[in-house]
Amino acid sequence: MVLAALAAGLTSEGCDVVDVGVLPTPGVACYSALEGLPAAVVSASHNPYRDNGVKFFATGGRKLSDAVEEQLESELDGLAAGGGRGAGAPDPGRIISRPDARPYTRALTESVDGRRLTGLHVVLDCANGAASGVAPTVFGGLGATVEVLSAEPDGENINAGCGSTYPAALQAAVVARGADAGLAFDGDADRVLAVDGAGELVDGDQLIALCAVDRRERGLLPDDTVAVTVMTNLGFREAMAEHGVKVVDTAVGDRYVLEALESGGWTLGGEQSGHIIFRDLATTGDGILTGIQVLDTVVRTGRPLRDLAGVMTRRPQVLRNVRVASRALDGAAGLWDEVRAVEAGFGGHGRVLIRPSGTEALLRVMVEAPTADEAEAAVERLCAAAVRALGA
Repeated sequence: MVLAALAAGLTSEGCDVVDVGVLPTPGVACYSALEGLPAAVVSASHNPYRDNGVKFFATGGRKLSDAVEEQLESELDGLAAGGGRGAGAPDPGRIISRPDARPYTRALTESVDGRRLTGLHVVLDCANGAASGVAPTVFGGLGATVEVLSAEPDGENINAGCGSTYPAALQAAVVARGADAGLAFDGDADRVLAVDGAGELVDGDQLIALCAVDRRERGLLPDDTVAVTVMTNLGFREAMAEHGVKVVDTAVGDRYVLEALESGGWTLGGEQSGHIIFRDLATTGDGILTGIQVLDTVVRTGRPLRDLAGVMTRRPQVLRNVRVASRALDGAAGLWDEVRAVEAGFGGHGRVLIRPSGTEALLRVMVEAPTADEAEAAVERLCAAAVRALGA
């Protein structure tokens, strides 16, 4: 329904629309880059199908800037106020059906320079989403022994108790089937979480860490630098310092990671959620590409995923939302006094991050500490301080 409405609107304004069928979001970005065209994806990402909307890419397969998004919102508000009809075009465009995943799958396969994944036994959880028609073919084509979960999309079961948001079934399957690893994609396959041979979850921070160290050792990490968001685990930062990798922090959101990578000329970055960008290989985060790069590291090094993921030790991390009367943090002196006291108590082995919600009267309070009990106690202390400083 959303696709039909979007295509109708675009063609009525004189645009030709090429329908490439069901593809992962990064697959559409790949088309956009190869053909020099803007692109759109109907997706709810990692959410239920009812949340479907439209993701846009600028020509070349890059996400839109904040300024362009604001301009689009303004145009839409104007259309809504005027009755919801655009100007139209004297010559409407055409809708061209061209379902073809081959350019994307070719780019994925070529990302390992002819190397193979032969000998690996992998379980893939496709989230009943866009990875279903691509990931098993690509990993199998690279020589891996592949077993597949949740690859029967019916339009409503996407992300429903499966995929990267619900990895428990994949963890159990990897252990039960004696696999070397598992990969859990989200609905549009732009993110991935991994599972090691013992059934332990390997999150985005660990995946970035092991790839960063591997790339640095091979001379493929420009300026020995990675870009991650402020939510990235303290254990990641400690591991990178130990291995001589510099860390650049960005605001939360993969677009900000990509902007940092492009401005610095760096190639690797991402988020704890498993949205990871290899800027030298793709224009956006790509779960299937990330999975290939991680498993390629396993094969090249001869080390199991559990061993590679051990490059970092996750610090206990607790995130709490606290409802407050005001989000004006600049004047909350009492709260910042508490923050400094809490961090001093960690002796350099913990940190606090407090940021306002962009849409609600909430503060997001995140604490990392040497132990889970210390993190929980610190969060409780800081939430109480926030209410005292900013009102309930």
